[in-house]
Parts: sequence; C-alpha cells; structure tokens
Amino acid sequence: MVKELPACPVETTLMLISDRWKVLIIRDLLEGTKRFGELKRSLGNISQKVLTANLRSMEESGLLSRKVFAEVPPHVEYTLTKTGYSLKPILDAMVKWGLEYKENSKSY
Repeated sequence: MVKELPACPVETTLMLISDRWKVLIIRDLLEGTKRFGELKRSLGNISQKVLTANLRSMEESGLLSRKVFAEVPPHVEYTLTKTGYSLKPILDAMVKWGLEYKENSKSY
C-alpha cells in the first residue's frame, strides 16, 4: 500500500517526525543501534505502548529498521536507515536553534 504524501515538502517532513517522541527516538538512534529497553530508559516517561506505536510507524515510513533476535530472552534492536540518518542536519539545526533560544531567552 502506497501512502499519499502531501504536496508541500514541509508538511511531508512534519508528517514523518512531528511527534515529540519520534524526534527523540531519532536523536538516540543517531548514536547507533539501540534495544527497546535502552530507548525506553533514555526517553523517560514514555509508555511502552506509545514507544511501540512510534517505532512501528517509523519502521513503516522507512526511517528505521527492526531486527529481532530469536533467543531466550528474545530481544529487538532498532537502527536508523539511510533515510533516517538523512534527518541528522534537521536535528543539528534544532539543537543549534534551541541553544540560541535558551541563551537569548535569559534576557526576556
């Protein structure tokens, strides 16, 4: 099934990463492959259900890949795809902007 993408490229990007958790998942996976538990601990107060839903959505969108290890206990690892890694400049710009905003907001 092919998803209909918005005509506006900004809207397309927002559709893929607009959720707060998705951006933070990408941030964590930019450092490398992570297991589900590592992501959950890093993200803090995200529920297991919400994390699972976001990871599934991101996998369907081609932003990350999921590898299941058939062992006892079973575990799953998540890795950004090439498409997922291509979001790095966007997150870098968000970091820069956030730092500048925090610095400038001290004068408000």
